[in-house]
Amino acid sequence: MEFVFVTPREVAFPTCTPQGFQPFAGPAEAERFLDRVRAEGFFVERARAERTPAWKQLIPYCVVAAEERVLLMKRRAKGGEARLHGKLSIGVGGHINPIDGAEVSGSELVSRAARREIEEELEVRGEYGLALSGYLNDDSNPVGAVHLGLVFTANLPRAPRIREEDVLEGHMATPGELREIQRGSARGESLETWSSLLIPHLDRLLCVEDVRHHVTTT
Repeated sequence: MEFVFVTPREVAFPTCTPQGFQPFAGPAEAERFLDRVRAEGFFVERARAERTPAWKQLIPYCVVAAEERVLLMKRRAKGGEARLHGKLSIGVGGHINPIDGAEVSGSELVSRAARREIEEELEVRGEYGLALSGYLNDDSNPVGAVHLGLVFTANLPRAPRIREEDVLEGHMATPGELREIQRGSARGESLETWSSLLIPHLDRLLCVEDVRHHVTTT
C-alpha cells in the first residue's frame, strides 16, 4: 500500500483557487508556501487521496534542462501510470512518500522527493542545480483536481540518460520545438496537461537562478 503526502485544499489556497502555473516571487514566498502546506499536510493511502478532492497531493514536477534544451519524454505502454501512456511530457515527477522524510521541513521534504524522482528516472553525472519556481494547479479534470504540481527546474551540466528505455523514451528539445509541438504542428503528438501549461513559461523556467532552492551532487 502506497502512502502519499497531501495537504488540505484550503491550506494550499487560503483566499482563492488559482489555475495554471503560478510563479513564486522569490525564495521567501516559496518557503512560506512550503512551511504552510507542510505544517498542515499528512501522509495518507494513495487510493483514498485519489478520490478526495478536499486534499491536494503534492507532486514535484521537474523540468530537466541542459545547454538551453529541455528533456522531452514519452512514457511507453510499460510505464506505471496508464493515464499518461503515449503523452509527451517535460516534467519528471511523482508523489511524495514517507521515505522522503516524515519529520523534515517542507523545503527538505519536497526537494528530497524531487531529487529521488529525477534519479529514479535518469542517470545524471556531476553537480546540478534544483530550483523551485512555482506551482501548477488544474481543476478542470478529475486527475488535476486531486493533485498540485511543485514546479522545479533541474539545471544539468549535460544531457541525462534515461534509465529504463523500455518504459520511457526522450530527447533534448529546444524551446522552439516544444512550442511547435504545443501548437499541434509536429506529427499530431499530444502533451500532458501540466506540460502544456508550462511551455508558455519556458523562458522563466530556464532562467531561475533568482529562486535557487536546493543544490545537490550525484
